Amino acid sequence: MRKSNKKTNFSKLIILAIVLLVPGFLYIVLNKVGSNAYLKLPVYGEKVLSGKMNRKMGREIPDTIFHQVKPIALFDGNGNDVGFLKSDSIISVVHLMYANDTGLSTVLFQKLKPIVDRFVNNNKVRFYSISVDTTDTAAKLKQLEQQYVKDSGKHWFVVGSKADILPFVKDQLLIDAFPDPTEAGKFRISNNYLLIDTEGRIRGFYDINLKTEPERLQDEIKVQLVEEARNNPFKIEQK
Repeated sequence: MRKSNKKTNFSKLIILAIVLLVPGFLYIVLNKVGSNAYLKLPVYGEKVLSGKMNRKMGREIPDTIFHQVKPIALFDGNGNDVGFLKSDSIISVVHLMYANDTGLSTVLFQKLKPIVDRFVNNNKVRFYSISVDTTDTAAKLKQLEQQYVKDSGKHWFVVGSKADILPFVKDQLLIDAFPDPTEAGKFRISNNYLLIDTEGRIRGFYDINLKTEPERLQDEIKVQLVEEARNNPFKIEQK
């Protein structure tokens, strides 16, 4: 009889412990998971530890300095300066091209248009088609605008540079572009689109030779928009 009572009392203690402890445990788990369990895109480029520590969720995490693309002076088809990467609330999609190219540049323009049209009403996303040829004048850029950008909103910029942009492409955008050694006036350019966040960090490369990449770019623009809204709610609302 005493054994039976002991078992009963022990069972009651177990049940009481579960009732008392489980809700608290579930709260901690759900709170932690709920604040972190969302898709986050990688950051590309060199990473350097700053030597500082950040405290997050009760843990000390080393502070990391990521590669950030520096702003550069560009001009559009009207000859106006374009504030490329100078806004801290804009997500940018970038690709290379040049006017005297009916091959890869044309494909990059054509495959970008449906993506631009998808985000035509979103002021937080801008698209840049950047010429690597310094002989591309504002008039040439204007012709490309009229050919590809027409009716695609005000957030797609066809731009060029007055200075040699090739070092910027290699060191900042981390992709390739160089004069074609076999044909004068031609260039070899990357077949990638780049996704750059509001801090100037590269968050994705998208190879147009792969059929699924344009769709992945669309999806990951949405993912990045969510991240920006979570990290900078007041900045997004103010803009």
